[in-house]
Amino acid sequence: MHRKVQWMVQSLDTTIRVVYPSRWNDGLVNVAQTGVNEARLERRVLSMIGLPTDPHRAFYRTATFGMSGFRPHIIHAEEEPDSLAALQIALCRRIFAPKAKLLLHTWQNLDRPLSRPVAWVLEQTLAAADGVFCANREAADLLVRRGYSRPTPLVPAIGVDTDLFSLHQKPKNDRFVVGYVGRLVAEKGIDTLIDAVACLAEDALPRPLYLRIIGAGLEEALLRRHVEEADLTGIVEFLPPVPPSQIAQQMAELDALVLPSRTTPVWKEQLGRVLLEAMAVGVPVIGSDSGAIPEVIGDAGLIFPEGEAGALAEQLKRLISDPILTADLTRRGVERAEQAYSQRVLAARTLDFYRQVLR
Repeated sequence: MHRKVQWMVQSLDTTIRVVYPSRWNDGLVNVAQTGVNEARLERRVLSMIGLPTDPHRAFYRTATFGMSGFRPHIIHAEEEPDSLAALQIALCRRIFAPKAKLLLHTWQNLDRPLSRPVAWVLEQTLAAADGVFCANREAADLLVRRGYSRPTPLVPAIGVDTDLFSLHQKPKNDRFVVGYVGRLVAEKGIDTLIDAVACLAEDALPRPLYLRIIGAGLEEALLRRHVEEADLTGIVEFLPPVPPSQIAQQMAELDALVLPSRTTPVWKEQLGRVLLEAMAVGVPVIGSDSGAIPEVIGDAGLIFPEGEAGALAEQLKRLISDPILTADLTRRGVERAEQAYSQRVLAARTLDFYRQVLR
C-alpha cells in the first residue's frame, strides 16, 4: 500500500504524513513496520490495542495521531466507518484539526446486521466524514441506502503494483497449469475448483490439466483430504504463501488463475486483488460471480456462477482449447490492470478527489 502513497507524493507540492500499525498480522502477512522520512513523505508507526484484523475491538495507542503539531488539511483514514479506529480518528480530528476534511474508506458490500454499539460508531463516523472512498459499486450503493449523501468515489484502497507485477515471459510447459492464490478458507470456494478439475480429469484435453494451490489457512487439511478423495493427488499440489516479490514469478508460471469465491451470510468478495495481480503478469483469469469479481474482471476474463463446478469446468475447457481466446484475455487483462487498477492510477484518482473536497 505504501507504493500508492509514493506515487501520490510525486504529484504534490506538499507533505504527506502516513501512519501505519507498527505490526500487521492477518494470518498470511506478519510484518513489523518502522518510521522513515522520505522527500515530502513522513512515515510514522503506532502500536495498536487489539488486532488490526478485528476492527470492532482495535484502536491506535495514541491520543492525537500527531495532529496537534501537523495540522493537516486532509485526514484520509483507510479504515472502515464502523471501526473503532475510524471513530478514534474522527474524534481526534474534531479536537485537533476541526477544519481538516475527513475521508474514510470502505470495502463493505453486504448489508449485514449491526449490533447497537457498531451501528452507533457507524452513525458517528459517517456524520463526520466529508467523503468515503468505496472499493466497489455495491459498497457505494450500501452507503446510499444507509442515508449517506456525501461523495462516494469508487477508488479501492489498494490495487496492483504494476512495477512488481508486470508482464512475464511464460515458461514452456506441456501441462495446462491452473492456479489459486490466497487464503485457504471456506468462503474462497476452493473445493469448487477442485471439483471442476475432477470433472475434467478424464476428458481428452489438448494439454493435461494440473492444479496449483498457493496459500495457507484453516481449510488446508480439509482441502488436502478432498483432493485425495477425488483421486487427484497426482495433479494437484499445495504450496505455502510467499512474499509479493516471489508470488509474481509464481503467478507467471500459471496458464490460468481462478478465484472461485462463495458468498456467505456475512461476506462476499470485495475486490479480489489476486485477479489484478494475475492479469498484470499476463495470466488469464476466471472468477465466480460473487460480489465485486465481475466488476473487477470486466471483459478481461471469464465468469461462472459461484459454487457450480460444472460451469467452472466448462470455462477452463474453453481456455485450454482456444489459444486465440487465451491470447485475447491476456491482452485485455494486462490493459485493465494497468489502466483501471494500478497503484499509479489509484494514486491519481485519490489526488483528484482530494482536490475536489478542498475546492
